[in-house]
Amino acid sequence: MGDIRDIIILGSGPAGLTAAIYAARADLKPLVIEGTQPGGQLTITTDVENYPGFEHGIMGPELMDVMRKQAARFGTEFEFATIDRVDLRAPVKTVYAGEQAFRARAVILCTGASARWLGIPSEEKLKGYGVSACATCDGFFFRDQVIVVVGGGDTAIEEATFLTKFGSKVYVVHRREELRASKAMQDRALANPKIEFVWNSVVDEILGDKKVSAVRLKNVVTGATRTIECGGLFIAIGHTPNTAVFEGQLDMDEGGYLIVEPGTTRTNLPGVFAAGDVTDHVYRQAVTAAGMGCMAALDAERFLAHAPHAVERS
Repeated sequence: MGDIRDIIILGSGPAGLTAAIYAARADLKPLVIEGTQPGGQLTITTDVENYPGFEHGIMGPELMDVMRKQAARFGTEFEFATIDRVDLRAPVKTVYAGEQAFRARAVILCTGASARWLGIPSEEKLKGYGVSACATCDGFFFRDQVIVVVGGGDTAIEEATFLTKFGSKVYVVHRREELRASKAMQDRALANPKIEFVWNSVVDEILGDKKVSAVRLKNVVTGATRTIECGGLFIAIGHTPNTAVFEGQLDMDEGGYLIVEPGTTRTNLPGVFAAGDVTDHVYRQAVTAAGMGCMAALDAERFLAHAPHAVERS
């Protein structure tokens, strides 16, 4: 079973690595279990220009590499593994990766959320090269260009409205002929002269060699196709929090996001904390995830300082 640690951190995005930096500096010798996508969603982001401290921007993978090295410098250990089951109810928490078991007195969950994608080959090829799932992150790069947004819910309409600040025109492609977004948001978008809706349509193909140049749409009613020349394509069909492994043990909202006590990162189980996109479905930014990672490390440190020391420390 191995030694009992003070803290295990699940996930290695901005939340997990910031938690690791703070925990390591508190001499809690954290173990970060990196998961299926070490570095999180920023590893598939090209230019990051809104993370404080980098005047001229930084590449997403480079930012995560710098954060990882900083955490390692203070003594963080890393394990390249994916957790497939957990036992978080006992005073000593156990997380399992296949036959491996890792135990700790506190666990910080930073497993993030995964953007839902269209699932077509051209999308995978052009992610980060005109295809994005975050208007707040990448909208600035498409100033004075035609932009296409896919989706019909609040997120899609909010992102389309936001993108009108930059794009010359924004097309919203929705597979139905009516939106799922709130009426107030719909009214605002329908009144915006820069937004045009393409109803009953889906993306059939994303065109472009090294960068998005156009999208080919298919009408789901008639089967007819249409090509729109554009510089950017934003997929806004929702996110799925990576919380399936915690079901039955931790409180979640209807979307599957972990519920934390307001103003803290504490979940419903003592010694279990959550930070970043796994609990935040509103902001979903690297800087807010990092801030929550800091909060989680401080919450965990206070928990360990006041928890009964019946468990032998490694």
